Amino acid sequence: MEGVLSLDDVRLEGRTILYRVDVNSPLEPATGILLDDSRLHAIVPTLQSLSRSKIALLSHQSRPGRTDFTDMARHCERLSKILGQPIRFVPDVCGDEAIEAIEGMVDGDIIFLDNVRKHEEEYGVKYDANEDTESTGIVARLASVADVYVTDAFATAHRRSPTLTGFANTLPCIAGSLMEEEIESLRIAIRDPPNPYLAILGGAKCDDSLKVALNLIDRGHVDRIAFVGVSGNLILWADGNDIGERNKQFIRNMMGQDFDETWGMAEKLTSDYAELLFLPRDLAVEIEGERHPLSLGDLPTEHPIYDIGIQTLMNLRPLVKEAGCILWNGPASYFELPGFAFGTIEILNMCAEASAMTIIGGGHTSALVNQRGVAHEITHNSTGGGATMCFLSGDSLPVIGALKESCRKFSDRLDEFGLSA
Repeated sequence: MEGVLSLDDVRLEGRTILYRVDVNSPLEPATGILLDDSRLHAIVPTLQSLSRSKIALLSHQSRPGRTDFTDMARHCERLSKILGQPIRFVPDVCGDEAIEAIEGMVDGDIIFLDNVRKHEEEYGVKYDANEDTESTGIVARLASVADVYVTDAFATAHRRSPTLTGFANTLPCIAGSLMEEEIESLRIAIRDPPNPYLAILGGAKCDDSLKVALNLIDRGHVDRIAFVGVSGNLILWADGNDIGERNKQFIRNMMGQDFDETWGMAEKLTSDYAELLFLPRDLAVEIEGERHPLSLGDLPTEHPIYDIGIQTLMNLRPLVKEAGCILWNGPASYFELPGFAFGTIEILNMCAEASAMTIIGGGHTSALVNQRGVAHEITHNSTGGGATMCFLSGDSLPVIGALKESCRKFSDRLDEFGLSA
């Protein structure tokens, strides 16, 4: 990765590592059991490469006020089973117990510190710049007992907080294996994708989907953009189809104060780039709990649009089959309802069967890939969600900025720290 220190650049045997990851995972509400441990599996390659170091893991689970905001004990237990070695959970972030645990490690030890968002500086403060996160107590305390900071927290790379961006000028900051894989794979999607390049953009975060579409168009690589899900409903509306007041209001409420800007992007896409767009040809609505097909000619509808239809999938299939690269982010339907999962699952099946390079853009789409056991059929299944969309939109990511800043400061001083590979 350009301008960033990687694990290949440094020698970390015997060193004390602060290892920031994002293993925020869905939990079973009643028991707190992890329902998906894919993010824990994703950090294993970096942990294996650091097997002769002393590692203090830093991560978060949810956020204060939510029912799944909890400590990291279960994550620690599951990771220990995955790695096949004991990992000690430390119920502290940067207090005396955490510092003593870090100082007491020997080579090969791994400890898992508590949910960093239990610390006020990590979540209770808004930071306007990376520099603001550096002069915090959590950074000062943890940096005092560590040699290096390694990050694989790509899924949170669009955030700014002390444990994400605060160590840039205090410790050499290194991109882990997962961070490198994420950036390199997603760069292909915006810089040098095999052609024909098909982007399938769905889900309910319409503003993110439309920003990605416009960035891909500006870069001149994308050949077709298929809009599905709520994003597809918005584009249908902007293209002159009356989707019904109920569905319009849902989109307005979803967008809130961003609606006008998002509507402007939708109008630009349908007026200036119509030849690139693939729009739904038919839909499915929910009537008294049942699925009912709907042609565009049947619009407007008073019922909620919850899926794309069979004709849309039939027309999309040849585009998927002929593609050299497929980027897919966002479900095509309200797939949590069994009767409306059809469109999303069919697109997933198409992508899994395709010969193209397939890049899944994180979030709900990535989780579905893992749930259906087809991750091995996908070229790159991103651990990100919001971070992936920010990257594909062309926005800067604070965590990547911190890695680059640290590289500028420390890359010529690795010998001084005894870290040269």
